[in-house]
Amino acid sequence: MKRKSEQEEFEEEKKQRIWSHGEHWLRGEMVGEGSSGSVFLATPKNSRKGEFGSMLNFPGLMAVKSAEVSDSESIRHEAEVLLDIKGCPFVIERFGEEITTSEEGGDHMVYNLLLEFASGGTLGDLIEKSNGHGLPEAEVRRYTRSILEGIKHIHKFDYVHCDLKPENILLVPNPATSTGSFMAKISDFGLAKRTKENYGQWRGTPTYLSPEALNDSEQEPPSDIWSLGCIVIEMLTGKSFSDLKPGCELEYFHYMFDHVCTPKIPAEVSGVARDFLKSCLAMRSCERLTAEKLLLHPFVVQPKPSKEARHTKGKVVCSSSGYQMAPNQVQIVTQALPLFAEFHHHPVLNTCCSCLM
Repeated sequence: MKRKSEQEEFEEEKKQRIWSHGEHWLRGEMVGEGSSGSVFLATPKNSRKGEFGSMLNFPGLMAVKSAEVSDSESIRHEAEVLLDIKGCPFVIERFGEEITTSEEGGDHMVYNLLLEFASGGTLGDLIEKSNGHGLPEAEVRRYTRSILEGIKHIHKFDYVHCDLKPENILLVPNPATSTGSFMAKISDFGLAKRTKENYGQWRGTPTYLSPEALNDSEQEPPSDIWSLGCIVIEMLTGKSFSDLKPGCELEYFHYMFDHVCTPKIPAEVSGVARDFLKSCLAMRSCERLTAEKLLLHPFVVQPKPSKEARHTKGKVVCSSSGYQMAPNQVQIVTQALPLFAEFHHHPVLNTCCSCLM
């Protein structure tokens, strides 16, 4: 093991000294580090009832994203976006921001963004644990629905995330269940932009970027939908696009987008999942479904049948592929499906009309 030089040790000690506590919270251990800053655990000071922690609605454990003020542009931008879009249970929660100074004084000022702590780690971590086999489809559907709800909310406020990928999807305990399951929440808004805002170059991670982003630096809501499709493929197969094409580099993506009609969807993916992916990965951005319409797709829809529907014969439409839907959902799903030639004989729409009688 290579021994650190005296200069490296000095720089590390210097760096540690600038991370001080906040006015109402205590900084814990570092749990991550990236280009935009460092992430630490944080706990509220005096969190007993009636004191600061309770007054400020701080949970017992948080994450704090920190960077020296001079290098904090990305985190500040994230804080601004999260404030603008607050109120969605499928987007990571922002608890506040604060500038701290080094415990030794001096001119070291640190910008801190207090965020919800994701005890389940990232979706990327979960996929990696599958050892290239992917997640059970029922789990993929559940996470996909959560991500779609988050995307729908982001787009409603005229923002585009621009960097959706498994590492930026955090897993948080689901308060609606007692089984210890997790729900997915979108995080890392440092690269988010307003719709119609043009930076002249693409931003994000190439593997998850849409054709129009890489080729024309155009990133609007349909670009996030493409990224979602890439994430869903990765959840289902345990492999990213680059894994599916070994040795794949950025140049390959440009070539692929210029020379083929649609990315190849792995054969092992189920029919309903394949249809969903085609709705996300249409080469032309105008042919991709919106998050709102995708939430009506059979792959993620959560039907809530009435008692009458559960107990009355002839109240369920049965497709030739075995999917089941309530009659009042047929028209909704039909509107949500792409109007491409290959969907004229869609398995969900190829229903037995007699079931409706």
